Amino acid sequence: MSVSHSSKLNKVVRDQYMKLPQGDKVLVTYVWIDGSGEGVRCKTRTLNQEPKCIEDVPEWNFDGSSTDQAEGSNSDMFLIPVSMFRDPFCLDPNKLVLCEVLKYNRKHAETNLRHTCKKIMSMVEDSHPWFGMEQEYTLLGINGHPYGWPENGFPGPQGPYYCGVGADKVYGRDIVESHYKACLYAGVKICGTNAEVMPSQWEFQVGPCEGIEMGDHLWMARFILHRVCEDFGVVATLDPKPMTGNWNGAGCHTNYSTEEMRHEGGLKFIEAAIEKLGKRHDYHICVYDPRGGQDNSRRLTGHHETSNIFEFSAGVANRGASIRIPRQVGQDGFGYFEDRRPAANCDPYAVTEAIVRTTLLNETGVETKDYVEQSKLERGD
Repeated sequence: MSVSHSSKLNKVVRDQYMKLPQGDKVLVTYVWIDGSGEGVRCKTRTLNQEPKCIEDVPEWNFDGSSTDQAEGSNSDMFLIPVSMFRDPFCLDPNKLVLCEVLKYNRKHAETNLRHTCKKIMSMVEDSHPWFGMEQEYTLLGINGHPYGWPENGFPGPQGPYYCGVGADKVYGRDIVESHYKACLYAGVKICGTNAEVMPSQWEFQVGPCEGIEMGDHLWMARFILHRVCEDFGVVATLDPKPMTGNWNGAGCHTNYSTEEMRHEGGLKFIEAAIEKLGKRHDYHICVYDPRGGQDNSRRLTGHHETSNIFEFSAGVANRGASIRIPRQVGQDGFGYFEDRRPAANCDPYAVTEAIVRTTLLNETGVETKDYVEQSKLERGD
């Protein structure tokens, strides 16, 4: 197996140091999204006492020229703490803190999509939008080959691997279960996991989360996944189509509902929302991966349980459609629906914001509305 050199270091020796007392000091690891819009970075500092709320965690800074977020001549970027979790690696009282990134002039970094998402979510808070996102990913060896696959070949055809059991059906369950427990310890709202259709491909689900919380919890779950994989010496890729050929891609199916949809008679609100989404298909495709649809074009082919990227479709229990209404929802007449178009490497802030803009703020076309500018005009600023 191709695993990293670091994973082969003696963990017993490491544990001797990790068990040392740290007095009243607390380690706080700041986590942020880098200039790629897909990767996460982190750095750790010492605080003199345990932070009880996010306001207790001070701002910090980092070298943006080393994360593709600034030039070397003006590289300082600000880390603004926004959401705090328990640290499953260094344990209590230590913390993981998700941060927004600001540039030297306090304007939001280009890959900081949280600030607009938060603004949009605040506008529709009375509708109580709930989300649940299904994060698919693929485990790779350090050589980039799927973990557990034959070194110079391929495993058997897809079929026995989805929710599989047995050493010849699933690869890397230790990693998956470690990630699950680490997320629960951290306070991430992880709600499930399963082996996926392609061998070495897995999925975990986060939710239900309301509003901005969805993006916060999924990004932290991703960070924890990468850290767990680091300990095991393998790589978790969110590439939407890591293997060409007759293999499933990886998505981030997004389940969504509002207060009206979740009560009796909610199906008509679900159908109305789907109609709005259908009229704005091109906009959503552009938002649903970090390259304006280029990544998803490799995945959304109309095959391997996907819809065609150029066509919008919806149906009950149809996993080949853009939007799936679960059969139980169709029978009950209320509940939620699933948008199956987001790619595995999507930004959850961008996805959830787009869904709310279309279904609740009734935006149309490929352009988004700037509500800050609109407010200024209304006030006469």
